[in-house]
Amino acid sequence: MNERIVIVEDDESIRMLLEVALGSNGYKTKGFDNAKSALEYMLGEPPHVVVMDIMMDSMSGIEAVRIMRGKKELKDVPVIMLTAKDTELDKIIGLDSGADDYMTKPFSVLELCARVRAQLRRFGADEASDVSANVLEQGGIRLDGNIREVTKDFESVALTFKEFELLKYLMENSFRAVSREELISRIWGDDYFGETRTLDIHVGTLRQKLGDTADSSSYIKTVRGIGYRFIGGTK
Repeated sequence: MNERIVIVEDDESIRMLLEVALGSNGYKTKGFDNAKSALEYMLGEPPHVVVMDIMMDSMSGIEAVRIMRGKKELKDVPVIMLTAKDTELDKIIGLDSGADDYMTKPFSVLELCARVRAQLRRFGADEASDVSANVLEQGGIRLDGNIREVTKDFESVALTFKEFELLKYLMENSFRAVSREELISRIWGDDYFGETRTLDIHVGTLRQKLGDTADSSSYIKTVRGIGYRFIGGTK
């Protein structure tokens, strides 16, 4: 097993616990007590997954993830955020900054390992499918899976890894409503243990980036009792 996991956590006891737990699962781990040092390391050797604390001195996890998403080498690396904050607003801020998953302290080490596995599966599947990915176009939205780029009316739309995957799957299945369970399984993996609310938060931020408003959705429609459907610029 050659997957590299970077752990950024200023609490030494938690950091050591994660290094031991992930290491015992066969992963190569590297721990840091601050985001700046972690970023410098990752730019030289991009990891497969990052476990990032939010509340840290000097540079927060939120700021660090935003910097990652602006770097070519790190923009697609999955990030799992750790924080003591558990309000919906905190989750939205964390996910909108570019994080792919969110866990609140205290957390189960077994659950964290499962989430890391889910991110690795999604990351590996994405790499394998890049060459054959199609370009999808509908309602002014153009998604190019080969270069992982999304534009709306020829203007670039910056999406996180999960937002891109979510939009891609909805566009590929625009002929039908996709259930919330199917989306969670497809985007987060079958062994995802997180709240289903995570999906709703991602859909909300994706809608905002596509230009949908709270009163009117022109791209992603909520289908009551089922899930969501991409409707491509119609209402």
